[in-house]
Amino acid sequence: MLYYMHEMQHYALMPVRAFGDMLKFALTNPMNPLSHTPMAKQILSATEIFERITRQYTKPEWRLPTTIIDGKEVAVTEEVAVKRTYCHLTHFKRDTDRKDPKLLIVAPLSGHFATLLRGTVEAMLPNHDVYITDWQDCRFIPVQADRFNLSDFIDYLIDFMHFLGPNTHAIAVCQPSVPLLAAVSVMSTWGDLCSPASATLIGGPIDTRANPTAVNKLAQEHPIEWFEENVCDTVPPPYPGMGRKVYPGFVQLTNFISMNLEKHKESMNQLFEHLVRGDEEEAEKKTSFYDEYLSVMDLPAEFYLQTVKTVFQDHALPKGEMTARWQPVEPHRITRTALFCVEGELDDICGVGQTKAALEITRNLPSEMKAYRLQMGAGHYGVFNGGKWRREIAPQISKFIREHDRESGTLRQKLVAVKEFAGDRRGARSGGSAADRAPAKPATVVTKATGNGGKAAE
Repeated sequence: MLYYMHEMQHYALMPVRAFGDMLKFALTNPMNPLSHTPMAKQILSATEIFERITRQYTKPEWRLPTTIIDGKEVAVTEEVAVKRTYCHLTHFKRDTDRKDPKLLIVAPLSGHFATLLRGTVEAMLPNHDVYITDWQDCRFIPVQADRFNLSDFIDYLIDFMHFLGPNTHAIAVCQPSVPLLAAVSVMSTWGDLCSPASATLIGGPIDTRANPTAVNKLAQEHPIEWFEENVCDTVPPPYPGMGRKVYPGFVQLTNFISMNLEKHKESMNQLFEHLVRGDEEEAEKKTSFYDEYLSVMDLPAEFYLQTVKTVFQDHALPKGEMTARWQPVEPHRITRTALFCVEGELDDICGVGQTKAALEITRNLPSEMKAYRLQMGAGHYGVFNGGKWRREIAPQISKFIREHDRESGTLRQKLVAVKEFAGDRRGARSGGSAADRAPAKPATVVTKATGNGGKAAE
């Protein structure tokens, strides 16, 4: 009934919203003498804020038409490379011949659209060939479609990395850090050459036992049945997904806002003051943020519940008990994928140490292929968006990717130099050079069937 009550509330507010539109029309009419008074500006500002907080937001546009490469503006075209029922792999194709490392950005499936990472994509576009997982809103997916759980998420990532091919790099922001690390573990167990050259985990809940936050404590305080009964609901008509069990986006948004309610109230007061004063630039900053922040989508209930159980209650990944369908997830199998963990000092969703745990459970990965950054003064949002992300974090990630690129990375050059030196010494002992020896057989890409996620595109 929760979803039905939410929809009823929206419809009940329609007359009030219509009255607000009427006031706006009347008070912006230049023929109305009241439109030039301070009182009219206050009323208009109040009606705009009311309209924004009661609006049903749809998926925002990416709004990334260009990027800067080598000091020149280059056109960017958004295109869908792969279509799946629950996720599209979106490619930001740059109008350039420059060959940069392929980068898969794994957006969180946690209530917001992938466009929340607009700033993340924008910062990486100048130096990388960027792809992103663009998750679809479940209220528009018919109930007849396949179910989607955490194992399917891992399958999707493996499929996308097979599509992109060897020497791809990956970044996971927040929640998908777990499925990305699981996917890399499974591919490493297979010996799959399409496993990414590097994986960057940003503010991810690898081990939520470290510095648990309010979100982590909530998951521990209630059994999984409580979440199924109290926060999951059925999509009502007239949405195409009616009858589907989901974790509604408006529930997740309410949780996020309640965690920082005073900050959001203060922010709305500031927006009101900017609108009254006519400070359009500052008002635009606020409205742009909230247009994105208030745009939410529904999650498959089975995915949400399995994630809560596996990640936040059982801590299956750090304990070595996690499986992806029939395949054990064994992070110690990772030996060829460089790992970079980024955390924010003030993160109130994913505490300090939770992401860093990935470096500890990948015990067979050489230390020179591991890196860690604790961003001082940054909260959860600040580690993948905003000034600190653009000026400090993104350049470090780009440098890490370049160093561990399997075709042009500095680490690869060092390894090649060592092998050539060792080969020359062996050749000198045997009376021949390294070049005289027969070349090794070319490697082949290992692929595996990946369950529902491996089905042909719809």
